[in-house]
Amino acid sequence: MKKYVAEFFGTSWLVLGGCGSAVLAAGYPSLGIGFVGVSIAFGLTVLTMAYAIGHISGCHLNPAVTVGLWAGGRLESKEIFPYIISQVLGGLFGASILYAIASGKPGFEIGGFASNGFGSLSPDGYSMTAVLICEIVMTFMFLLIILGATHSKAPKGFAGIAIGLGLTLIHLISIPVSNTSVNPARSTSQAIFAGGDYLGQVWLFWVAPIIGALIAGFVYKYLSPETE
Repeated sequence: MKKYVAEFFGTSWLVLGGCGSAVLAAGYPSLGIGFVGVSIAFGLTVLTMAYAIGHISGCHLNPAVTVGLWAGGRLESKEIFPYIISQVLGGLFGASILYAIASGKPGFEIGGFASNGFGSLSPDGYSMTAVLICEIVMTFMFLLIILGATHSKAPKGFAGIAIGLGLTLIHLISIPVSNTSVNPARSTSQAIFAGGDYLGQVWLFWVAPIIGALIAGFVYKYLSPETE
């Protein structure tokens, strides 16, 4: 149970830190951190949690990561759903805290609430096909980084740095396309609050990351058959 509790709080931190930076700080007058700052913030959430809870739960924070680790031979099937449930609930908890903070400002309008989307909901108007491809490829690369950095033959103690920087790079590439998901729990938590078409499009941000993660898990297992 401890690892599922750790996943709950870790995913809460990812949503509060990453999405919080987008909602509260990205467009702040004269001091806005912009999408580069948001990219760094998402990377820092994973980096900090990797060292805080990595030894407890493995620091998945993401249903796609959980599925990818299973496909790569790093996780038992019976643990998939408890991990995913913990992550989704943690994401919702983090989004609830963010909403409570953000709505405390006079004139608050929820807007997209850092949600993901395609077409008119894409930050730069990218099509559903473009977003689908982007999310699959970005998640595929993210899982390759995770599986490689946490392998027993990888340099010890540096996995969190590689994974955090990897997620930063992924956001730098794909924020204009999809507002970057690669994480169904993160997407669901924000879409529930944003509602409307954002909630109607959240299916893509489950399907694409999981496809990318599955492919990565099987590919890495082929490239490096040792599972530890």
